[in-house]
Amino acid sequence: MKRSLVIGCAAVALAAGCGTASAQSKSKFDILLGGDAFFQGAYVDQDNDNNLRKTEFANRFRLTVTPTAKADNGLEYGARLRLRAAGGTNNNRQTDADRAYIFVNGSFGSVQAGVVNGPSDDSGVIGPNVDGISGSPDGWVFNYYGVTSLPYVVGSLRTLESGDASTKIVYSTPSFAGFKLSAAYTPTYGSSNTNIERRKNVTYNDMGEVQAYYKGAFSGVGLEASVAYQFAQAPTGFEDLSSVHTGATVTFGPFAIGGSYAFSGDSGYRKGHTGVDDNQVWLVGAQYTIGPVILAATYTDAKGANVGTGAFSAADYARAHVYQGGVTYAVAPGLTTGLEYSYVDNKSGGRNNDANIVLWDTRFSF
Repeated sequence: MKRSLVIGCAAVALAAGCGTASAQSKSKFDILLGGDAFFQGAYVDQDNDNNLRKTEFANRFRLTVTPTAKADNGLEYGARLRLRAAGGTNNNRQTDADRAYIFVNGSFGSVQAGVVNGPSDDSGVIGPNVDGISGSPDGWVFNYYGVTSLPYVVGSLRTLESGDASTKIVYSTPSFAGFKLSAAYTPTYGSSNTNIERRKNVTYNDMGEVQAYYKGAFSGVGLEASVAYQFAQAPTGFEDLSSVHTGATVTFGPFAIGGSYAFSGDSGYRKGHTGVDDNQVWLVGAQYTIGPVILAATYTDAKGANVGTGAFSAADYARAHVYQGGVTYAVAPGLTTGLEYSYVDNKSGGRNNDANIVLWDTRFSF
């Protein structure tokens, strides 16, 4: 019933918007190019380093190509491809496409169909500090942390699998008085592009997600908030996916404060598990802007499985407290540089692995 509702909403919206567009004359297409790049350097001091390097560099470049047009009836339509080139340790270079979808936008709202993340990953609120701001919880620092596993939810601060860029369909309503509703349906977790997975013994099937989002201001005080629910069927012998997330940010002048909470219970655990606590993560963050400088701090408390799926015993359990602070400086339009310090207090599978991590991050976006 839930799956049918999500598919039905998207199909009706798409038909309503496209029905009269086919009779219009051929539109002129515009090709929009955009993207971003970063270079990072990190120093790591952790309890159990197992002779890992203390210093390392990493980089990434993304190029977004968007052919788009507008019909005579006002319908906007097109497609988007995001190419990603990344490099890091051990000469590990790769290029892939992490977004590839078609879209239509109109008075009915918007529909996206293809390889794209879920609604809560796109617009779920986790507080004022987001990716690109030093001191944010959106996780680059953990690429430099090793040996002991972190709680899986640290990489999924919103609904548990919202970051899965599988082939899906997403529908969003128009914004009304600051409110917007979104829904997504994914037949098979982990599917992308032309890959069709017909077996039923993969990780999650028939995954749906719904989200309500709000953004507005009252007497100089800004409010951004969201609440989302994600669900899916798990293979035989595993617990089904059931995950909720809510978050909010309040802004006033140069100050911003907010946070979020996500609870996913025993989603993905093997049935009959013992000694593994529920998946959950909460965080609180604050931010202060002084001209081109952003000061930010975040505290994250996460616990649950230290594996994506299949947690069964205490060896598969982790608990982490992460304290982060940073400063970001806008050098010029589209160019920032920042410095971040993180203290990670983590216990996984009964083993402690505390760490101090200093991360330098320089970014360019266009």
